[in-house]
Amino acid sequence: MTIRLALAGAGLIGRRHAQAIAAVSGVSLVAVADPCGQEWTHGQGLGWYADVETLIAAERPDGLIVATPNQAHVETGLAAVMAGIPALIEKPVADTVAEAAKLVEAGAAAGVPLLAGHHRRHNPLIRAAKARIEAGEIGRAVAVQATCWLYKPDDYFNVAWRTQAGAGPVFINLIHDVDLLRHLVGEIEAVQASDRNAIRGHAVEDTAAAIVHFEGGALGTVSVSDTVVGPWSWEMTAGENPAYPQTDQSCYQIGGTHGALSIPDGTGWSQDPRGWWETMDRTRPGVKDTDPLVAQIAHFARVIRGEEAPLVSAEEGLRSLAVIEAIGRSARSGRVERVTRA
Repeated sequence: MTIRLALAGAGLIGRRHAQAIAAVSGVSLVAVADPCGQEWTHGQGLGWYADVETLIAAERPDGLIVATPNQAHVETGLAAVMAGIPALIEKPVADTVAEAAKLVEAGAAAGVPLLAGHHRRHNPLIRAAKARIEAGEIGRAVAVQATCWLYKPDDYFNVAWRTQAGAGPVFINLIHDVDLLRHLVGEIEAVQASDRNAIRGHAVEDTAAAIVHFEGGALGTVSVSDTVVGPWSWEMTAGENPAYPQTDQSCYQIGGTHGALSIPDGTGWSQDPRGWWETMDRTRPGVKDTDPLVAQIAHFARVIRGEEAPLVSAEEGLRSLAVIEAIGRSARSGRVERVTRA
């Protein structure tokens, strides 16, 4: 059975999804809905529609990938739910937790699978790290450090919305890192954060830092900036997107009672016996390289066929969005803020 997928949104990420679909056997892209994407769509030999409702009525795809602008995610996702069509919704699943909850509840009520596009969880590097943590390699997680430092060129901000609230690196970039920290270490219950716009002076932050409280007792620090020239971001370290030059660094460190792990390079550190004068043992098992966007599409097809449950459900997307909202509230209030999910 070939899974027929449709795409809502023919922008940069939508076109990357189209490339990923082409790399997965048993899956085909049949149509695109985008009011401005007619030329590209026809150039790909695909059916073009100005809106997703018309596409759904005409094509009845098996699944829909939602890669529209963020503010249209919920509306487009609800259109899929109403038609009984499973959807993979790019991150963030909504602009707010309240809007995300509407989408999650609608999908659950209709029995329609909704997936969040936090594709990094599909990366073999993350699958391997999670397996090692769950196997007890580092013991109980105690401390976490995460860095997301990159430099966005000046012309990136020629698009007006990128200088406005909600378009800064916390919402656009750090949400991916937060999702991975939740996946690897556990739920986050509270945060204390600060942000600044000292470099560019836009109406949105260019740098932020937060102390993260995990439900399991671990504490973490996360730092994000789109004004830093440095090698410590997932984009620069994981090598999953060829558009970014890869460095030999890591961007996450997870420390536990019996060892530590750096990610994505997979270096593990341990001692036997434990103690500050004891020699550290180092391991770095190899991991097969796979494009996580391709792996995500293959997984989406299996979900549509009923073979698997979603690895990253819309509910998971909501939970990561809730942490980002709490970081924003804390930066404004100066207080520790609880993570609220509805």
